[in-house]
This record gives sequence, C-alpha cells and structure tokens, in this order.
Amino acid sequence: MHKLHLGKNILILSFLLYGIRAEAQEIVYNTTDAGVVLKDSEVKQLPQAKIDPLNITEAADIISPRVEEEEQDIYFSADEIQNDQRLETITATGDVNIVRDNLTVKADKIIYNQKDDIVTAVGNVVLLNEDGTVVFSDYVVLSDKMQAGEMDNIKIIMKDRSQIAATKITKFVNDDKEMENAVYSPCDVCTGKNPLWQLKARKIIHDAENKDVYYNHAFLEVKGVPVFYTPFLSHPDPSVKRRSGFLIPNIVSSSYLGAAVQPKYFWNISDHEDLFFDPIFSTDKGLILSGKYNKYVYRGELSAEGSFMKDDDKDKTRGNIFATGRYEVNDYWVADLDVNYASDRTYLKDMSLDKQDDAWLTSSLKMQGFDNRNYAAIESYYYQLLSYDMKEYDEPVVLPLMEYENISDVGPYGAYTKTNLNFASIYREEETNTQRFSMINSWVLPYTSPYGEKYRMVASVKSDLYYVDNYLNPAGEEFTGGVARVFPQLGLEWKLPFIRASETSRQILEPTIVAVLAPNDSNKTDKIPNEDSQDFELDDSNVLDIDRYAGYDRNDTGSRISYGFNWSSYGDITGRTSAFLAQSYYFEKNESINDTVSYDLGEKSGHLSDYVGRIYASPTDYFDLNYRFRIDKDDYDLTYSELSTTIGPKILNAYISYIYLQDNKSSSLIENSERKELYTALRSKLTKDWSISIYNRQDLTDGGDSLEYGGDLIYEDECTALIIYMRKDNSSDPDYEGDYEVGVNFLLKTLGGTSK
Repeated sequence: MHKLHLGKNILILSFLLYGIRAEAQEIVYNTTDAGVVLKDSEVKQLPQAKIDPLNITEAADIISPRVEEEEQDIYFSADEIQNDQRLETITATGDVNIVRDNLTVKADKIIYNQKDDIVTAVGNVVLLNEDGTVVFSDYVVLSDKMQAGEMDNIKIIMKDRSQIAATKITKFVNDDKEMENAVYSPCDVCTGKNPLWQLKARKIIHDAENKDVYYNHAFLEVKGVPVFYTPFLSHPDPSVKRRSGFLIPNIVSSSYLGAAVQPKYFWNISDHEDLFFDPIFSTDKGLILSGKYNKYVYRGELSAEGSFMKDDDKDKTRGNIFATGRYEVNDYWVADLDVNYASDRTYLKDMSLDKQDDAWLTSSLKMQGFDNRNYAAIESYYYQLLSYDMKEYDEPVVLPLMEYENISDVGPYGAYTKTNLNFASIYREEETNTQRFSMINSWVLPYTSPYGEKYRMVASVKSDLYYVDNYLNPAGEEFTGGVARVFPQLGLEWKLPFIRASETSRQILEPTIVAVLAPNDSNKTDKIPNEDSQDFELDDSNVLDIDRYAGYDRNDTGSRISYGFNWSSYGDITGRTSAFLAQSYYFEKNESINDTVSYDLGEKSGHLSDYVGRIYASPTDYFDLNYRFRIDKDDYDLTYSELSTTIGPKILNAYISYIYLQDNKSSSLIENSERKELYTALRSKLTKDWSISIYNRQDLTDGGDSLEYGGDLIYEDECTALIIYMRKDNSSDPDYEGDYEVGVNFLLKTLGGTSK
C-alpha cells in the first residue's frame, strides 16, 4: 500500500517548484496511482515507460509522448511524497517522475529544497530531452527552476546513438555545459571492451550561445590505444548545419598528379549562399585550383564546380566546369541551365573527376512552359566528344531547338487530338548544317471492349520543311537547298490480356497486334540528313510501337503488321518470371527498318524483320537474370545479345554482363565494327563488417584484351569505414596518362575522414 503524506504547505511548495501560482490551479490527489497532476481545471495522467539504464539499444524507446502534444503543463508522480515543514523540503521516493516543459526527470528519490530552489535526484537518474537525448547519472543537482545543475558519473546517448560519458558535468543557467574527463564515441560498446575508436578529453566546454564545442587535451584512441593528440580542438555543435571553416584535408596519390594534398575550406557566405574551396598541391603538376559554389534564391538555385591548372608537361592550360541552374520565371515558365565542359578529351580521366567515363559531354539551356494540356520549350545544346574512337567527328551545336505540344480535351467517345510543332537548327564548322521545321497532327481513339480487348487507333500527318547545306548523301552526292515532305500514317493497336490465378501464383498472357498503314519511300534520304534518328536498333522496346523512331529526320515508312506476346508469372514463393517475343511483317520487301543504311541504298531486306525478345527471371533472392536478344529471321543467328545476371548469396555472388552487336552499318558513330564485351565481378561478404570484390571488363572480339580491371576491400561498421581500391584502365587513347590508380579512403563517422 502506497503512503501519501500531504499537507497544506506541501501544495504551496509544489506550486513553487514549478513556478505556478496556487490560486490559478486546481489540485487532485490520485491515491490509486500515487500521482499528482497539475493542470488548469483538468487532470491527466501521462503514460510512463520503464527504463534499463544499461540497455543502450532500447534507450530511444524510453521517451514518453511529448508534453505539448498532450497539452500537459506539469506531471509529477511518485510512490511516496513527504513534506518536512521545519527543513522546508519535499521528498519523493519510489519511481519518481517529473515532466516540465521539454524535460523529463526519473529517479529513485528526489528532494526539493524550497528555500534554495534546488532539486536533488538520487539513484538511477534519467533525464529525457526533447531532442531525443537520454542522460543517465547517479546523482543530479538542479537549480534555477531546473535550468542549471551538476551531475556525477553520467552517460549520454544522443539521438543518433552516439555516446558520451564523463565523471562530472555542470550546466549553467545560460545553457552552457562543462564536462570533465569526457569520452565520446559513436561505436557500439561491449561490456569490458574498448570501442573501436573514441575521443577522450580532459575537459569539454559547450558554448550554447555561439554553438561551439571546445576540447582541452584531446586524444583519439583506436581499440584503447592513443593514435592522435591535440592540446586544443574546437568545432560547431551538432545543431549547426553550416559554418565557415576548414575541413579535414584529403591526401591523394595518382599516376598523373603524383603525391598531393587537398586542403578544404567552406565559406558560409549567407544562409542561402556558400563557397567550397579545395585546391590541390601536387608534386608532379603543381597547383590545381578547385572549388564549388552554391546559391539559392526564392525561385531558383545555381550550383557550379570546376578546376583549373597549368600543365607544363603538355604546355597547355587544362580545366573543367560543371554547372546546373534552375529558375522559376513565373507559375508557367521554368529556365534550366546545364553546363558540362572539359578543356580536352582526357582531362576528366587524368583527374578522376565525375563524367570521366562518358562518351561525350552535353551542355544545354532550356526555357520550358507548362499550362494545363500545353507544353512549350526553347532549347539549345552543345556537344563535346570525349571518346577516343569518336574523335574525328565534329561537335554539333543545336541553336535553337523549339517545341510545342498540345493535347485536346477528351471527346464524348474518348478521342482526343494532339499537335506537335518542332524547329531545330544544327550547326557544324565543316560538315552538314541543317534547319528543320516539323509539324505532326494526330487523332487518337482508345477503346476497351466489354470482353477486355484494348484498342488504340492513331491517325497522324507529319509535315517537314528543311534547308540543308553541304550534305553528302549515302550515294556520295552533295546536296544544298530546300526540301519538303509529307508523311501520313494510320495505326491500330490491339491487346487482350489473359489472366490465370492459383493459390500460389498468377500468370498473365497478353498477345498484341499492331497494324500500320503508311506510304513507301517517304524519307528522301538523298536530300535530308539523319541528325536525330541515328543508331536505331529494332529491339523489344520499340518493335510494337506505331512510330518506332524517336526523332524527326527519319519516318517509319511502309505498311506492316507487328505481332508478339508478353507473358509474366508472379509466384508467392517462386518470384517473378517474364518473356517477350515479337516480329514485324512488311508488305514491301525494301521497307525494313532492320538496316536503315541498306534501305537508304536501295538494298532489299525481305518481308519479315528479325525476331526480338526479352527474358527476365528472378525465382529466388539468389538469382536474377535479364536477357535481351535479336535473332536473324533467316539463319537464326544472334545479331544482338545483351545479358546481365546476379548469382549467389551475399557471402559469395557473381555479377555477369555480356553484350554482342553485329557490324552496324546503320550507325554513323561506330565504324562498321562488331562489339563483343564481357563484364564479370565477384563479390563476397566475408564477415559482418568485411567485404571484397574484384571485376574485369574484357573485349572478346578478335585481338581484344582486358579493357579495365580492379577491385576493392571494404571494412564498414557502425562508426568506421575503410576502403582500399585498385583500378587499371587500359584505354586505347594515347593521350591518357592516369591509367593506374590505387587508393585508400578512411572515415570516422560523425568526425570525418581522409583519403590517399
């Protein structure tokens, strides 16, 4: 049976403890749960959670619902409360709980000294803060309405599960804190063992007003062994999101730079603007300037980064710039900027920068407008080739590219019209220049029958006007002048999904037929160059489309019927499997899209297209396969094959990727050469924290060799990451110098890291 000793004076003292006037409150004594609740004309009992101070994992679950959410001004409960009027003290014992503002205090015993306004908590003391921080202590003294105090033998668990321990902490009225003999670590701590790493300091001072943390005589220990000492260390506290100052530098080494150090400085210009400056001082190339700038405004943002150097070995200036920007002009128009530029073809690879493996860099400036079912855009593009194999091609400039699209409201039978307008002007220094205006007017009628059949009819007329300068056509003839063409097309699509369901699986079979009626020989390839419809490959993604070209320069001419099916199986145990196979039949033999150059030259290709398909299988978590293919219609040889698969559990798994392309005479970017490439990678999760992987990219064509190989060894736990990697790039580019790279990246989570 709980004891409850309350008198007239204790009620007044309780009010003083919480700074509340007695005449404004109503008090209820709850002898059932031995709790006292103070609230304006209202009584509420908050739920209480039990806590095991040694169970760090469950510490975050201790925190009770926030007081504000329950509209609770004060909560005070205990098994027993005693009032000593002579000593002017209130003593609460047995599962004592105090909730005030954003602070909750739990203890075995709490003594309130009315005269000095001091609260003393003894035994299994727990303080729960609003930010999720949990403080454990044996002895706590709070004063100034619980805003200041001292604690002995404390342990603090932060919201991110980081831990702090100290022999003593003093909290002042201005919220400054001072800790003696403090230890900090984000690592898990096992009984009787040192954490993987920890930071010790004789004294830690937290300046709450300036949000700074100062360390005196700090040591960094790894497995209990000191590895770094500094007499003084300071940094912003965790509540600071950004502030000017130096960051941990990088130490790098590469075959191009040699040994180098990269200091880092962050300049917080304002709350919406900053500059990150990280120059590189190298032994082989001297100084490389590098940095990044960010600015945010009410309607947009701008981000720019780049580097600059003087390469004495090559006797030239080198550098790069990457910039992105976006600005909302008004509720309808948005401007976008994307700049990607490198001084030469190999600079990004030599410096191991982003986009180093791209075949080309694309820069663009766009103005886009959106209004209900209308879309308009004015764009410009610049392309910079990086690939050694494409070095002989001129870099085109597209200025301007204008587009407008309108989709009408849906009519009474579900039909709607669509209008597309497109204008492009393409410039090159020495090759073909083209100006084009295109208009496509379409009428679309979708329909679903009572039997589940899905129909879609599309009728369109495409009109083009061109002015071409210095165009050398496939027959070797040069053309300069204007040309016009009109291309009508009528398409009908039919689908009928069949569904079969059982207790353990569901299967869907969907046959599809697409019929297209269009005139033959409507491309005028002897006068119109192919700028935006190049490198077309008939595959599973487009074989059943009514218009299979993505661009405007080539029309999908000729009448045809395309047919195929898509089958999928979804199992509760066996995962998912799907298969797709399709083919096209052309009414005219020379109207095949298999080989656009052969068609341009007038070569016959037959009525039937190649077979194209796709197989996907993921029956278990240890096997995933995706295979795409094209099979010759006559001899059934593979003309295109692409495979990617992952096999095995995490302890040891393999990733295999294979691609095969026949000689592609239709491509203007690849010189009639076949491509046969195999990428293999082995990955192993050795332990909970250690993993290893190796990879190789192999050219399987005659005389081919390894294109790239490497691997990495990774250690990662809750507080540390270590990555050791090696990469060898066997580039065929004779100007590329950075073919070999070895590095080590090390990171102490929450503190930062370095790399070499």
